[in-house]
Amino acid sequence: MAESVAVERLESHVCGAWTAADGEGRPLHNPTTGEVVATATTAGVDYAACLAYARDTGGPALRAMTYSERGQLLQGMADALHGVRDELIGIAITNGGNTRGDAKFDIDGAMFTLAHYAKLAEGMDAGALLADGDAIRLGRSPRFVGQHVFAPRLGVAVHINAFNFPAWGFAEKAAVALLAGMPVVTKPGTSSAALAVACVKRIVDEGVLPAGALSLLTGSVGDLLDHLGPQDVLAFTGSADTGCLIRSTEALLRGSVRVSVEADSLNACVLGADVEPESATWDMFVRETAREMTQKAGQKCTATRRILVPEAVIDLVGEALAEELARTRVGDPSLREVRMGPLATEGQLSDVMAGIERLQACTTVVYAGGEAGGTPGRGPLVGIEGDGGWFVSPTLLRAADSDAADIHAFEIFGPVATLLPFDGSGAEAARIIGLGQGCLVSSIYSDDAGFIGDTVRGASPWLGRIHIGSAKVAEHSPGPGGVNPALIHGGPGRAGGGEELGGPRGLAFYMQRTALQGDQPLLAGLLD
Repeated sequence: MAESVAVERLESHVCGAWTAADGEGRPLHNPTTGEVVATATTAGVDYAACLAYARDTGGPALRAMTYSERGQLLQGMADALHGVRDELIGIAITNGGNTRGDAKFDIDGAMFTLAHYAKLAEGMDAGALLADGDAIRLGRSPRFVGQHVFAPRLGVAVHINAFNFPAWGFAEKAAVALLAGMPVVTKPGTSSAALAVACVKRIVDEGVLPAGALSLLTGSVGDLLDHLGPQDVLAFTGSADTGCLIRSTEALLRGSVRVSVEADSLNACVLGADVEPESATWDMFVRETAREMTQKAGQKCTATRRILVPEAVIDLVGEALAEELARTRVGDPSLREVRMGPLATEGQLSDVMAGIERLQACTTVVYAGGEAGGTPGRGPLVGIEGDGGWFVSPTLLRAADSDAADIHAFEIFGPVATLLPFDGSGAEAARIIGLGQGCLVSSIYSDDAGFIGDTVRGASPWLGRIHIGSAKVAEHSPGPGGVNPALIHGGPGRAGGGEELGGPRGLAFYMQRTALQGDQPLLAGLLD
């Protein structure tokens, strides 16, 4: 079992200093044992002063730098985290219930994203303005032109992150905002905040960033949003219900504060009718689908929830996935042989079990409790004695009716997915994907270009990203679950309607696009 650790009181970093807030705070637990490992609260924090310090101190310092210089800050952040990587992995295991592999996925993803944007900055213009496209001739004379430009906004970027990726979630938002020239106030999900606090503490201790460029709130957001104004931006990752509540905040509406939301996502994967059992594409589909169900105990915004399979092979697929899931050893995440740890909180476990019960009204069990056709629950656990910890076995369900409403309207944020039969056509696959009302990512596994094309054309309006698995990429694909900073991350509808990352595309959220019109040489000079 994981060793007991002393209870730590997590602090916020505001106005350039670490601050112990008032009161006892909310307890943070070790999900493997249930014991309290830390407490966190923002009670007593002056949110208005925190934001003002970021705007007035951090903002000018960042905007005085070139993009290349800000890129060097990002590389410094990545290097700082790399220096304490093993320590961060230990925190992710203890406070997040992550296996070592899942902890690396989070922490290495954070460092990779920071390094990616640091490299991107090397090729950017040195000036304060960035050109958005080429100059546009506006009249008879070639001298009178229009030019769209981007300039850093003068406010602060507030980032409210989810509990499931305390390192990567922090870094992917901060990397883009800091490169754009905006100071960051980051608020991690409280239940797993120990890792985010450790990341920020390392960066602050190393003196990587100028004063005011990065602040940390460890606890509730309180009335933070009421102090945001027209030059500020807010990026949120979490539930659709909370995203809706945030968007309806009066101060954000009155100030036209930019808001980006990444929310619920009933991601799908589709197996083409052309894929033969035991082929390279079949094996890729089974391997990646099982991984997307179980990595981070299914607590990923990119996890697969719906599995579309031609009716003729759905029994074979169920057997293959059950066999693959049975290889996933569940238990104490500190043990190297364990491949899936507990859910993050007791509330998460309760929600997942209630969700499984809800879906059982329109499905049958294919795999649960550690065996084919088993009962949903803990199942056999490695290194765990008694009934401690917040564990649930991977659970695979099967629907008789692929249009059943709950399957496409209700996300279970855990290691749970449902098999859905379809007629094998791309048009039908796209229709069923669309019933989810918007996804961050979905996958197509096929070697039939016609089927792939039909599915892509039909499903694209509902998807932020499409992963296409085929025999030619079977040995190279990392699967759909990794968020690559070169590609956009977000999705329409239920998924929040936002776009993050995407290489240089991500900068636009933190900058103001302005149309200049005037003398061509003059405008060109402004971009030097």
